[in-house]
Amino acid sequence: MSTPYRPATVPPYRLPGRPQLPRTVRAKVLLDFARFTNHLPPDIATHVREHYGMDLTGSYAGRPVRLPFGKGSGQLSMTVKEVRTDAEAGLGFVVLKTAIARDEAGESTMAEWAIHESVMDVGPVLSRTGRTGWTVTWKGRGWDRPFEEYLALYRDALAVGEAAGMPVATSVKYHLPVSDVSFALSEYEYTTRRLAEIGGSGTIIEKDFSPTLAGDERSAEKETILRWMREVPALVKRQAPVTLGMKVMNALFDDDFQVEMLKAAADNPDVDFLTLFNRLWDPEKQVAYGGWDLSDRNLRVLDLHTVRCGPLQLRNSATLGFSATGNICSGRMMIEYALRGATSGQIHTFFQLPKSEYAAEKGSSTTRALHALLFHPEEGLLVWMAHLGETGVLESRDGLFHFLDIACGSARHRA
Repeated sequence: MSTPYRPATVPPYRLPGRPQLPRTVRAKVLLDFARFTNHLPPDIATHVREHYGMDLTGSYAGRPVRLPFGKGSGQLSMTVKEVRTDAEAGLGFVVLKTAIARDEAGESTMAEWAIHESVMDVGPVLSRTGRTGWTVTWKGRGWDRPFEEYLALYRDALAVGEAAGMPVATSVKYHLPVSDVSFALSEYEYTTRRLAEIGGSGTIIEKDFSPTLAGDERSAEKETILRWMREVPALVKRQAPVTLGMKVMNALFDDDFQVEMLKAAADNPDVDFLTLFNRLWDPEKQVAYGGWDLSDRNLRVLDLHTVRCGPLQLRNSATLGFSATGNICSGRMMIEYALRGATSGQIHTFFQLPKSEYAAEKGSSTTRALHALLFHPEEGLLVWMAHLGETGVLESRDGLFHFLDIACGSARHRA
């Protein structure tokens, strides 16, 4: 797929080809990888803490999560049944399908994003570097059903999440005008307040800048995008005391502008957390896609931001950290993002692979995916955390190796 992106010259930090770890750890992982093909331990975090000396606690939207893996907004978070399945599997958090903001009369300036399309095409995608990854293609965009049904989903999903100790967030596409047009404030007011009536002070909203937006004429000018980053957060936070995240898109400009956009979002005092970065957009085929090109660009931009601006830190937060997206099909990739400051990762594609691609033989797609993400003997999170400990990049604290120390401690700077 052709793209107009211009690579930066900063080489990203990369983990070595194979993890370096003690034989005892390798033996444990091989045993667990084999014995958990039919079921995961009932409490994954406790099992890992007791058998590996690791604390897998992550962070999303300022909330602790039991695992650093969550489900990103999309076609797989549209029903209470899906949320319940994720909670039972032990997933860290769930972001619901993106709602399209509307006013009290039901009018929406972004109505063209409420497209119904449930069929998803999962298949391989070849990167520009010759590596084959996975991508999901579908023509749908946001929630196309009545808004009252979305509110009911949010209410029921919150109840499931609270019972399981799993945060559930909403995702909203608010009005994004071109540079000479005013914001539709009535849509910001009505949508935000209705969601906050249900979620209360615990309401988490991701402002979605979808990948399809990158190909829309309204995002053709850099200043328009920067205006969104500057003004949208305050328009949301003015309506209710919600926790607001910006899910930043990959714009159709070079890496320099991607860093500028990231800095504008991070410097905004009304932004509580960031989700970085959305899928790439192919202007020729008019589809969003992922795979290795996506993770390569995301990691490259994060490295470039660190070189130019220092470690990513939000103005509205005393801590480092963001939620990562993009080709998280292994625990190793989660570590790559964590070394650049990610405290959690959002997954969509890896939950949809053909069953033959998972080593686990039973369970939901979420269960099968977590089995690989955690216990894979070459690509799993556990072996790469053990590698960081063995090589001195990650230091033990209170007798445990902590995942969050990779993102927020000395590990990222020493790497």
